[in-house]
Amino acid sequence: MAAVRIIDVEDEASFALVPPCADPTFDHRTCDYWEDADRGSKRARSIAPSGAARAPARPPNPFGDPAESATNPSANPFANPFAPPTGGRTFNPFAPGQDAAVDNPFAPARPARPTLAPDAPRKLAFLVRGRGVFGSYAKVLLVDDEPAAYAQFGPLSAYPRATRVRDLYAQLPEAPLPAVITCIATTITGRRQGHALALVAAVCEDLAGRGFAAVEVYPEAHSDPNATSAATPAFWLAAGFGLAVDDERFPVMRREL
Repeated sequence: MAAVRIIDVEDEASFALVPPCADPTFDHRTCDYWEDADRGSKRARSIAPSGAARAPARPPNPFGDPAESATNPSANPFANPFAPPTGGRTFNPFAPGQDAAVDNPFAPARPARPTLAPDAPRKLAFLVRGRGVFGSYAKVLLVDDEPAAYAQFGPLSAYPRATRVRDLYAQLPEAPLPAVITCIATTITGRRQGHALALVAAVCEDLAGRGFAAVEVYPEAHSDPNATSAATPAFWLAAGFGLAVDDERFPVMRREL
């Protein structure tokens, strides 16, 4: 019997397991369709780091000490050299060597969070931006350690295009706001084996554990299954969702958690 497991996309290693789209003109690893309401695209693009995408180096500070500017271009020329040391009772935001995000010494220590490399793929940055508060935004289902299905989800606020679609329908409840599943996809070889339904069930269970009362999806009713990110209404009915808005082009499916 095949071994099936589901992992969260939380770092470069798990991001590398995101399977390719059935239609090669699309790519889960570069899609920003749901994150950008105006210009988002599902098309496949290179995920190689681009020098143009990196922030330019800051020039030396013309008002600072030339010697310090050469080694520390971001040095604050207005810093108070007579400020108390970091361990003092008062915090001077303009003083050198002090950190505005110093932990409260009487509170439990914050766990260290993994950071992404400066040249990490833009899509990965989208998927992990809320992990410190919300948790992961994507899952991959593996069959014998081979990727077979992928799902993207999260709070409604993380996906402006989903918010725009939802705003079209005044009959949808305004509170509490639902979580959304924006993408569900299965590889060609993994289809018709129940993997997508199993992955959706795991996502819904996870979202319920995070405190959401409902989850919504916004499928395109007549799209090519290989070209749509949100499956079909028939799939969501099989996954336990109900038809919340019966629209010819953009129906809304909803499941109470």
